Amino acid sequence: MAASPAASPPRRRRPRDGSPRRGDNRKPRPSPSPSPSPSPDRDADRRRRRSRASPPDRDADRRRRHDPNLSEGNGVAKPTKADDPPRSRARVSDGEEEDGRRARRPRASDDEKEGDRRRRRPRDSDDGRDDRRGSKRDRDRDRRRRRRSPSSESGSSPDDRRRRHRRDEGSKRREEHRGREERRESPERKEPTPPLPPPPPLPEMIPGRTGGIYIPPFRMAQMLRDVEDKASPEYQRLTWDALKKSINGLVNKVNATNIKNLVPELLAENLVRGRGLFCQSCIKSQMASPGFTDVFAALVAVVNTKFPEIGRLLLVRVMLQLKRAYKRNDKPQLLAATKFIAHLVNQVVVHELVALELLTVLLDNPSDDSVEVAVGFVKECGAILQDLTPQGLHAMFERFRGILHEGEIDKRVQFLIEGLFAIRKAKFQGFPAIRPELDLVEQEDQFTHDMSLETELDPETNLNVFRVNPNFAEDEKAYENLKKSILGEDDEDEEGSDDASDGEDEEESDDEEDEEQMEIRDKTETNLINLRRTIYLTIMSSVDFEEAGHKLLKIKLEPGQEMELNIMLLECCSQERTYLRYYGLLGQRFCMINKVFQENFEKCFVQQYSMIHRLETNKLRNVAKFFAHLLGTDALPWHVLAYIRLTEEDTTSSSRIFIKILFQELSEHLGIRLLNERLNDPNMQASFESVFPRDHPKNTRFSINFFTSIGLGGITESLREYLKNMPRMIMQQQKPPSPSESESSGGSSDSGSSSESESSSDESEKKRRKRRKK
Repeated sequence: MAASPAASPPRRRRPRDGSPRRGDNRKPRPSPSPSPSPSPDRDADRRRRRSRASPPDRDADRRRRHDPNLSEGNGVAKPTKADDPPRSRARVSDGEEEDGRRARRPRASDDEKEGDRRRRRPRDSDDGRDDRRGSKRDRDRDRRRRRRSPSSESGSSPDDRRRRHRRDEGSKRREEHRGREERRESPERKEPTPPLPPPPPLPEMIPGRTGGIYIPPFRMAQMLRDVEDKASPEYQRLTWDALKKSINGLVNKVNATNIKNLVPELLAENLVRGRGLFCQSCIKSQMASPGFTDVFAALVAVVNTKFPEIGRLLLVRVMLQLKRAYKRNDKPQLLAATKFIAHLVNQVVVHELVALELLTVLLDNPSDDSVEVAVGFVKECGAILQDLTPQGLHAMFERFRGILHEGEIDKRVQFLIEGLFAIRKAKFQGFPAIRPELDLVEQEDQFTHDMSLETELDPETNLNVFRVNPNFAEDEKAYENLKKSILGEDDEDEEGSDDASDGEDEEESDDEEDEEQMEIRDKTETNLINLRRTIYLTIMSSVDFEEAGHKLLKIKLEPGQEMELNIMLLECCSQERTYLRYYGLLGQRFCMINKVFQENFEKCFVQQYSMIHRLETNKLRNVAKFFAHLLGTDALPWHVLAYIRLTEEDTTSSSRIFIKILFQELSEHLGIRLLNERLNDPNMQASFESVFPRDHPKNTRFSINFFTSIGLGGITESLREYLKNMPRMIMQQQKPPSPSESESSGGSSDSGSSSESESSSDESEKKRRKRRKK
């Protein structure tokens, strides 16, 4: 007979994966199989126990189970899930269940009790709420037990449950498939979606800007041809866009090499209508690339000769830009505007008084930026101001000097002012007013504009915007006639002249065949370069000057190419680190052989002395020693010294170094006595007047001091005597002689001559007596 549930030991709940609990050494019990239906013996035993035990109070038991205070007071622990009977067990009475709990209570470990307390949920003290919760839990427990009872499980096997599950899954899939088919075959889905409306067509003539739409040139030309009404606003708009694009393209392409070719193309456009566009394009391009300012100024100068109004409009806009930048302290824009005005002054488009007024404004309240802008402005147009208004430029430099002495500006700006004074002393070398390739307009043909910075100016910005012209056709025809008069070209005349010239060429072709063929000249100078290379290699590969001279004389030189030999010899000498006597002997040999080389060396002397400031110190020393060798050996005539003028104004530091080395080498080669005799030769005094000037005491004193400082004061003895007697000679020149004095001077001269003859005769007699005594 099976043991009663009350007497069975308590069971612990196993984990879901079926593994035994930690600390439980007992073997896991297999899941209970469905027990058979209760036997009659078992039912009798159960009835006997019920009759022996009094029936429990269900309400009190329920309150005791759910109320924690009652359970603690009675010493009964709250039942946990672990203490519940297994779900597979048959239902038993409440009394037996309570007895089983009491029997299992001592076996519960302290850890399980602690876990039960932690899992215990707080309950409301309200009895009604506890009763409702307890009744609900009882109903749930009874439902679970009923579901898992052996009687309910005996009727369904695992295979039945598996089949039922598959049947449910298949029905779900069929329902989903049927729903998809119904949605696919619904009439709303079968209707096609309406197509998008087509975009609106572009208008044929777009008013205003094209809105970013690019129109190719051929399309633009086709649109111009398709327009029937040549005076319509649409046609005017298209011609305006084409004019704007053409002017911008020409201005952006211009440079120093192609300006002569682009000027006719620019004048072929309607500049009267697009004068605002032209000025705007020039100013923007100059702001973007200030390095091409002189090119834009030359372009404006050419246009100004034909259309002075355009030149004035551009000057007005540049002046307004300058004033705006000055007020806003916009240094880059101010630099660009001043540079543009400076080059317009160089091109005589703007009067020089505008430049002086601008400098006065910039230097009135000097700051670092304003002084820097003024220095840059003077560098650009100082050369032309030196020729046009030297006094005004001198006043500006005095103002610069005062700013420099005040010392209130930055050191960097002070150095800029000092550099400007050095440039002025060098007569603005390196800062020419106009480059030769940009000198396109004669000064007599130029229109010069003058305006003040204080006057109110109108930029006429409305000229930059398209406006419908009611007299468009007449204006276009008038400009066509003006263009023909300016350019001197007519398309129809050109076609006729081309036809006529073709006919004449065909008629004269026979005559031209009999004429001599034109001589072909190589302007790439390939032969000249090859000749210089041969001369250089010959000079450098020779052992001594005699071998070099022999090889160089074998080179076949065409008439006029002898100068190349002299130039290459001088260049090779200047390129050496120190002077080599080899080059002097080689030059002497050529001068002695042919007089043509001697004359060429004279030209080289003049050319080198005029460009002596461009040579480095080492090259200058070698060249001076080379010519000193030629002068000392009489290979070069001494009259070449007439090209040297030794004064403070006519010499520079480089030229004075050249003269110093030249005369020191001559003194070493000839000696001071022989050099003095050469310089005092009466036949050569005309050639030495520039080296030993006697025109003014200041120049004479400078020459004496120069030769004394270089250790050659002995060659200036005659010049010292002349300087000492110069006041007496000046006094004699200032007093005109009277007639009586002239007669007396004549008588005295006669008497003086007679007395001199007598004295000379006495001296001759004394010499004869001495000879006799001997």
